[in-house]
Amino acid sequence: MWIFSGLFQAAVVTGLNLRTLRGRLASSMVAVVGMAGVVGVLVSVLSIAEGIRTTMGNTGSPDTAIVMRAGSDAEMTSILMHEDVVAVKDAPGIARRPDVGALASAELFVVVDLVKASTGTTANAPLRGVEPAAFAVRNFRMIKGRRFEPGRNEVVVGRAAAAEYRGLDVGSELKLGPNRWRVVGIFDAGGTVPDSELWCDANVLAPLYHRGNSRQTVYVRLTSPDAYSSFKDHLTTDPRVKVKVMREQEYYAAQARTISGAIVLIGGIVGLLMGTGALFVAIITMYSAVASRTREIATLRALGFRGGPVVVSVLVESMMLALVGGAVGAAAAYFGFNGYQAATMNWQNMSSVGFAFRVTPALLALGVGWALALGLLGGLFPAIRAMRLPIVTALREL
Repeated sequence: MWIFSGLFQAAVVTGLNLRTLRGRLASSMVAVVGMAGVVGVLVSVLSIAEGIRTTMGNTGSPDTAIVMRAGSDAEMTSILMHEDVVAVKDAPGIARRPDVGALASAELFVVVDLVKASTGTTANAPLRGVEPAAFAVRNFRMIKGRRFEPGRNEVVVGRAAAAEYRGLDVGSELKLGPNRWRVVGIFDAGGTVPDSELWCDANVLAPLYHRGNSRQTVYVRLTSPDAYSSFKDHLTTDPRVKVKVMREQEYYAAQARTISGAIVLIGGIVGLLMGTGALFVAIITMYSAVASRTREIATLRALGFRGGPVVVSVLVESMMLALVGGAVGAAAAYFGFNGYQAATMNWQNMSSVGFAFRVTPALLALGVGWALALGLLGGLFPAIRAMRLPIVTALREL
């Protein structure tokens, strides 16, 4: 019976508290705005990591693989000699087409300076030298212009790169090194990493960077995802070559973990620091609320209301303010940043990679949950003070 009595008392005191919120609107709004800021910033920062994970995690397919020099963690640190490339292309399991032969592209990867459209500053843009088979290995489509012609100083650019840098419209000319290059097409790789790259003929790019007949990686399309194991075993046991074989998806997922891990760490630190500030705001707000209702609480206690319902009422009010603030912050992050296109540095190859912010339901729930936790902590100490307040002393306070 005492449980129902306690619930009834808690409901009565909570209702009284909420009805008096209008008189404490200014201090309550401070708490709401503080929580909104915490959640908005936290969710926005973490949506960067989620966007990078999605972009890089979706790159490649189960039937594509990347071959690098043994011991290499990224294309920039890999080098394959001509004999290595020949051995890779001769390995079993590679798909073939009559028009291009083996679906394997020996590639070079370099970074070039281009001017960002948004800031006017220079940034490292990825320039990839590919073979004609690359267009069959990757999943993409031309959305403007045409593919480059082998043997000519022509480039095609990804959709994200065309939006990120100046001077990449079809028909524009670029000066890369001592040569001038013409942009002949723009392609769409479905929101994956190649969307941030520029592609050209590897045989034209190699002399420009004194690479001779060496390459850095070989991208291959296999006959099926099941052919990966035999393809990898053949190359890693071949005494003529020392190579590392990975599925393309695994390669980019590993890079995504490195980048997103750093962003999550930064976001956690920012959320903790801002949350600490919001926690103090919540505590001060609820102490003020308790102080303004000291005589009301004392009167209820004198009428027989127990301390537990008083505690519950203060905590409920604090968490409701936090919930409103968290919801406002989450909504601001979603409508302000979800789908927003940006770019960040890929530290594995020292070039920019484009991505879209992704404010997922899980991030929204995390942000609101963080606000509720802060609201609970913020109301805890004022609630305990309200419960322990001597009735006689409280009744004498103005």
